[in-house]
Amino acid sequence: MKQLFVMILLAAMALAGCRRADYRTASGAVWGTTYHITYRSAVDLSDSVLAEMRRVELSLSAFDSGSLLTAVNAGRTDSVDVRFEQVFGVAKRVYALSQGAFDPTVGPLVDLWGFGRTGATALPDSEAVAAAVERVCFDRCGITAHRLQRPRPDVQFDFSAIAKGYGVDCVGAMLRRNGVSDFMVEIGGEVVVSGCNPHGTAWRIMVDAPQRNTAPGDSAVSVLQLCNEAVATSGNYRNYRTDSVGRVYGHTIDPRTGRPVRTSTLSATVVCATCVEADALATACMVMHPDSAMAMLQRAGARGLLVLAADSGAYEIKSSL
Repeated sequence: MKQLFVMILLAAMALAGCRRADYRTASGAVWGTTYHITYRSAVDLSDSVLAEMRRVELSLSAFDSGSLLTAVNAGRTDSVDVRFEQVFGVAKRVYALSQGAFDPTVGPLVDLWGFGRTGATALPDSEAVAAAVERVCFDRCGITAHRLQRPRPDVQFDFSAIAKGYGVDCVGAMLRRNGVSDFMVEIGGEVVVSGCNPHGTAWRIMVDAPQRNTAPGDSAVSVLQLCNEAVATSGNYRNYRTDSVGRVYGHTIDPRTGRPVRTSTLSATVVCATCVEADALATACMVMHPDSAMAMLQRAGARGLLVLAADSGAYEIKSSL
């Protein structure tokens, strides 16, 4: 599970000395994770927040039986909506930037390794992996006149590595349409901020240390100060499996090999203009060699922070933040 925790001093908002007293909060559970939103508005927009998240879910969720994505994967339709098209377009850009390290047709492999909808428990053999890799072919997929083209009917899409970031952007856009210029939207650790926090300063975003047996927020490798940007973090240190002899398999699958990645990268944090792109780029960074990942971020016009495992047991940091 991607982890990026937001340092919001909610208690301080109630103090008389706060610079702005008209900030509101909304929080709850969605998409198997949690959300926290802080925004400055004279109007309660909680219902609009929930409605926006539901629209994204009905389009892009791989776990909702009534979603458009589920219908596409089941072969019941090849007609897609604007949300599907927008996410597809960003995925195409990141696919090219990462030279295939990010590929949303990786769904069959995610299921095969036990990190998807099927809940598979046995580790797959080489033959099963090779068969699933044959279905990974985003380079041969496209959309024309709102209709999806794919080279074979069993190609399936999994937007889990990009949909949360897109949902964050959609909620942020809804707030802007309603005249809100100061806000922070966080869903499952993916964040977009605008304007100032309740103290009239930049929003403070904590990048969690990649430690398996600690609670989220216990320690940080960095605290970012952002005003009008988005940030996403990906890591394998919380969502992983262990086999009978103790080998660890992280949930990030390399679509080119069909197997969980094995690099020194423990977590990748990306800052850029939109959360949908930050989300996808962070996932690609987890698949790539650290040097290649940093070069990709530069080409994308993004900034990043990679936490790498060191031989000493400590962390090494590669950062352009």
